Amino acid sequence: VQPQSAIATTSVATSTTATAATTTPRETPVKKAVAKPQTSQTVVVESQNVPASNQAVRIESPYSFPTKSSDELNLETRAAIVNIFCETTGGQLSSISGSGIIIDPRGVVLTNAHVAQYVLLASQPGVGLNCFIRTGSPAQARWKADMLYMPASWVREHAADITKSRPKGTGENDYALLLISKSLDGSPLPVFPAISIDTREAIAFTGDSVFLAGYPAEFAGGGSTRSGLYPSSVFSRVGDLLTFTESKVDLISVGSVVLAQSGSSGGAVVNAWGYLVGVISTTSEGATTGDRELRAITLSYINRDLREETGESLLNMLSGDTLSQTAAFMSEDAPGLAKQIIAALENR
Repeated sequence: VQPQSAIATTSVATSTTATAATTTPRETPVKKAVAKPQTSQTVVVESQNVPASNQAVRIESPYSFPTKSSDELNLETRAAIVNIFCETTGGQLSSISGSGIIIDPRGVVLTNAHVAQYVLLASQPGVGLNCFIRTGSPAQARWKADMLYMPASWVREHAADITKSRPKGTGENDYALLLISKSLDGSPLPVFPAISIDTREAIAFTGDSVFLAGYPAEFAGGGSTRSGLYPSSVFSRVGDLLTFTESKVDLISVGSVVLAQSGSSGGAVVNAWGYLVGVISTTSEGATTGDRELRAITLSYINRDLREETGESLLNMLSGDTLSQTAAFMSEDAPGLAKQIIAALENR
């Protein structure tokens, strides 16, 4: 079933089927995602009038400075995107490749939970998995990372998906934060190039120009995922605005582009001013990227959901001691979350 979505700005946007832009390398099956039947609607209006309960309102003139050039957007975004590569060392898991975006100079990486779950598993004893943060063109392993945060609600809902060749989901709760913890060559960690974030509501609106970047791997071919994976980037425009439960914009459609393929999950959607406004999460069904509609969860949704899960906004979390936060999560939360996923693997 192909997804149904709004064409006009006053139409109802619904989603019944989507395919994840997943982390699976070319040699393993492409993962898929199907939206929940109750995925709800957003009716959008381009005005600053008082909105109805099912309306999203555009932020007019969101910044006091001009947009960036295409060269600036390309240079800054590509410097901050990373490839998350996890190699199997035996056991029931396959090697995977996904994307992420550095959002803090201390090395905080924002990605999808369906990517980060492998980093979570790799941190546990007895799991045959080794994960690296790679960068460059082609991607080269540079660092290791630990879990800073992953929503427990996503793990509860999707722990068993790791056993499926075509797991399903909407993108809801599908985000996670990693902290780059050490260099593979033992050198001191650098001050990382980072993309600024904008967590305001409806900051990415229908028709807005956006710049997308990530490490797509589905059509890389052969062993390219391991040794010859290159970043990809493209300009597109925001299409439909979608929501999970209410009038807030939780998902944006960003067209049929080259990044609509496995490995792009966790990639960046950056607006014309250079701010991260979305994280690539799912794509509709299709044999080629031209047949697919790529979707991203918004930073406003991530911020809202994080606040609901932890009582803390994304900016507040980033303003704190990320080393201490990561250590606490790894010791207090990670073992229990990993246990749920490991149990699903053992019971399949």
